[in-house]
Amino acid sequence: MRDAARGRVDALVAAGRPAEARATARTALDADGPDAGLLLALARAHTAEDDDDHDDAAERVFREGLDTFPEDVGLLAGYAELCARTDALDRPGRHARGPVLLARLRELAPYSPELLRAEAAGSSVSTNARNSASVRRVQSFDAARAFAEAPTPQAAAAQAAQWAAAAPRDLRLAVLAETTGALAATGRTWARLLLCRGLEYRFAAGVVLAGLIVLRITVLPAVPYGVATGVGLLLGLPFLALRKQLRAARERAAERMAAADTEAVPGDEAGVGGDRFGPLELPPVPRVTPREYVFAGAGLALLLAVGVTAYTSSLAYPRYDIVAHDTFRGLKGFDLREEFDPFGAVPDGELKESTARVYVAEDAAADAAAEYLVAVTTGDFHEMRESYVYDDGILPMTEGVGNVHDTWRAEAGPHGAWMRCLGYTEVATGTPRAMCVWADRGSMGMVLFTAADKNRDAVEETARSVGADFLRPAAD
Repeated sequence: MRDAARGRVDALVAAGRPAEARATARTALDADGPDAGLLLALARAHTAEDDDDHDDAAERVFREGLDTFPEDVGLLAGYAELCARTDALDRPGRHARGPVLLARLRELAPYSPELLRAEAAGSSVSTNARNSASVRRVQSFDAARAFAEAPTPQAAAAQAAQWAAAAPRDLRLAVLAETTGALAATGRTWARLLLCRGLEYRFAAGVVLAGLIVLRITVLPAVPYGVATGVGLLLGLPFLALRKQLRAARERAAERMAAADTEAVPGDEAGVGGDRFGPLELPPVPRVTPREYVFAGAGLALLLAVGVTAYTSSLAYPRYDIVAHDTFRGLKGFDLREEFDPFGAVPDGELKESTARVYVAEDAAADAAAEYLVAVTTGDFHEMRESYVYDDGILPMTEGVGNVHDTWRAEAGPHGAWMRCLGYTEVATGTPRAMCVWADRGSMGMVLFTAADKNRDAVEETARSVGADFLRPAAD
């Protein structure tokens, strides 16, 4: 009966019901008297709350147990672990008792696993955490192995159910039975595939995402990164569903053990079934398998390739040559760089070539209004961003140009650059004009021109054609 009560208490703690576990332990202790295993289970039900008051209560239980069972290895180790994990400033007395308990434990059980766990309890990573797999990993490993070795999913579920029935107090077998039973159901083929071939699925999903990112960087810069993010979320949804199914199976297994009949299974007084059920000892679960190392290496190589591509692309910029026309569209041109340099704020190390010219009619007077003012520069502007153009980050567009009546984000500028335009009225002459600025990672430019009776589309097309006349992609 005491063994059954201890198993029920442990199962309730595993199911996340420590309050019920404590009540069950106290009831059993009141009914059957002191028991070292039950007292240890009760103390653990207190520490499962991760609360200072319950840690104090757990200490009282440990001391109560050691008063009756002073040489019980389990109680000594559990109390030593509690002391080792206690903050020395918060509970200095309890923390100081840890070394004393460890010394006594070394005398009684110098090579025991309880001693190893107690000695490692004060470190940031316990021996158990370093040397054992997580509960979810054990569950996935066992279920995948069962499905791989059985002729059908239903056969795997039936075998696991027999094993669990033969050892009703083995939580690992109960989890295996619940997991295989759930995933062997009709319509769970995809979940079984993810369970058994999760590494391959993750790597394939990584390849898809890497391909989208590389395309976004190199070929389709207009596609937002949100597309890749959305695809990644969609590819991850099946794993979320599988994790939910696995968690539900663990909860059902814990509930099964908590509600298990306290009577021993016939032929299983020692908790082990007969030979007709096959071996019940499940193999240990490796923390990392060679197959996982291979896929991890492939994933790192893929990540490195994407990173190198992204970094190389971030430093790349298109090369252009400037064509500075002496005459342009029947107009004569004059060099303005000594009087007007819109690119004066650009660092010299980034500039390669620039021009600024104004174009007027052949027979125009000296003070005649210009038909076109064009300024273009080329260089290494690989840090250029769309926002720099649309937020006046490269050239202030409205300062002193006249009475602005319209401003907008334009479609692609020369050679696909980002472009922004505005319409305004020149104060001195009352002439309706337009101004557009553009930039990409290899060029920046601006053009001012007369824009009487021109709508936005016509303004953009004029600016685009002027820029294309002054910029030519450089030959490789």
